[in-house]
Amino acid sequence: MRLVFLGTAEFACPALAALHKAHDITLVVTQPDRPVGRHAVLTPPPVKEEALRLGLPVFQPVRVNSAEAVARIRGARPDVIVVAAYGQLLKPELIGIPPLGTVNIHASLLPRYRGAAPINWAIIRGETETGITTFLIDAGMDTGPILMQRATGIGPDETAGELHDRLAALGAELILETLAGLESGRITPIPQDDSAASLAPRLSRDDGVIDWSRPAREIHNLIRGTNPWPGAFTHLGGKRVKVHRSRLTGLKRGDHRPGAIVLRETGRLRVAAGDELLELLEVQREGRPRVSGREFLNGLRGEAKFS
Repeated sequence: MRLVFLGTAEFACPALAALHKAHDITLVVTQPDRPVGRHAVLTPPPVKEEALRLGLPVFQPVRVNSAEAVARIRGARPDVIVVAAYGQLLKPELIGIPPLGTVNIHASLLPRYRGAAPINWAIIRGETETGITTFLIDAGMDTGPILMQRATGIGPDETAGELHDRLAALGAELILETLAGLESGRITPIPQDDSAASLAPRLSRDDGVIDWSRPAREIHNLIRGTNPWPGAFTHLGGKRVKVHRSRLTGLKRGDHRPGAIVLRETGRLRVAAGDELLELLEVQREGRPRVSGREFLNGLRGEAKFS
């Protein structure tokens, strides 16, 4: 089939590579290059880099729904448009171009976790299962009829970054099956049950703040779900400390106040949460490199408490 592919983030790259092997991709549409880092270096999105590696034509409109962009995509004569982590909502004029529809690869089991950050919120909210959904895009936010779904478990210590990579590979597999089903007519789109929907809005830096009065499992899930971005953090002596990894201990916190660093003689960085002690495995003081919990403890003097 002839395809136009819309994608921007790293999540979309495995799908682009898989589709390139099986189909004729006539155009790759991605976001413009953006300034990145302290020195604002103009940097291409991951999908652009992957498309150029594969020798595919790239188009980077500022607004994908502009008349120019719609005309360019229509001129590519796609049978299907495939969308993965693109970053802009599509209007009906664009969605309706291909005869077989515009298909999105979404990293949740819809209608759960509609929105920009489904992987993060599934972990933050303590889910033990998620997956990939392919669906036909309509005018809503991830509300279109479902084509196929594939579930996978979430490991108890798995981070959002680790799950992201697994789901990206799973999405590449499922989009190939989905397009084969659409081409043969074997797939019947199924409307979503809106009453079962939940939202996964884009994360901000403030979503990573740790409240030590919360249960240890909730904090552990927050640390996992915000790794690698925006990162969970707390404060010690007025300085920010990012927490990259943690482990549940099952030990009651006793009389220790939430945020207190306790049992230091064990050589393990254990912190009192609302109900139990949580062990911090990898932390990072502001402006310093990551260190293990043991290394962090070695640098502490006197009583210490996170806030």
